[in-house]
Amino acid sequence: MSGVSITCFAASYGVVLLLELSRLLFRSGIRGALMLGFAAAGLLAHTIYLAERAASASGYPLSSEQDWYVVAAWILAAFYLYLTAYHRDNAFGVFLLPLVLALVAAAVWLADPAPFERRPALFAWGVVHGTSLMLATVAILVGFAAGLMYLAQDYRLKRKLPPPRGLRLPSLEWLQKLNNRAVGLAMLLLGIGILAGIVLNMIYTQSGGSPLDWTDPVILATLLMFCWLVLSGGVSAFYRPSREGRRVAYLTVLSFVFLICLLAIGFFFDTEHRKLKVEHEAVPPAMHSGGMSR
Repeated sequence: MSGVSITCFAASYGVVLLLELSRLLFRSGIRGALMLGFAAAGLLAHTIYLAERAASASGYPLSSEQDWYVVAAWILAAFYLYLTAYHRDNAFGVFLLPLVLALVAAAVWLADPAPFERRPALFAWGVVHGTSLMLATVAILVGFAAGLMYLAQDYRLKRKLPPPRGLRLPSLEWLQKLNNRAVGLAMLLLGIGILAGIVLNMIYTQSGGSPLDWTDPVILATLLMFCWLVLSGGVSAFYRPSREGRRVAYLTVLSFVFLICLLAIGFFFDTEHRKLKVEHEAVPPAMHSGGMSR
């Protein structure tokens, strides 16, 4: 493992932790911006390190015990960045960042760097890929339902209409929070699913299979949805009015439209993504791994 690159993102997380702890000593108007800046810089360096690690792996990419500790630290750091962007007044880092640094330390000094065999590697990353995409879909659906409830409740309150019998809805404030959390969670889970899919494709290619083309409609639609979630989440994080009122409900409704388009492409088009799944399922049992099912 590259000591310089690990030192880079570990040091950034360490600075953020010190800034979090400084809440106990004094107040600062720029501390929140500094925490976001250092956390984002650390996560960027962390991402670049993982990409280089995957590209230069002697075995299957990101498929060792050591790699999994670093990936787990990346996920936790991304979760911290999301929470801090939306809730700057809460000291999440005091509790999360020591765990991030502990995972990195375990990867450097304790974890086995030997890569897994093909079958365990495919299975492990396949589980991450499929589970993350499934949970991202659920988060988008929950956000869509909350968005519809928000719009219905907002319509009723503005016109001072009585609630329909047997159809009591949550408050606008509660629905707004649920919408924001659904968008952020879907963005994080979809990003993890895409990362796992990239690693799966690399493993499959290195083991002699045909790589999946990046121009495949399912891949392009998934990346487009992820970009949309990142854009909407970024705007919501730095422009507070966009996460209030009907705007956030419209964001979740549009995310649902993206999801429907993605599912339609997967169901009704004969894409390379589907062919790769069929090709893998046709591999003899000795070489087969359920993790490649996408």
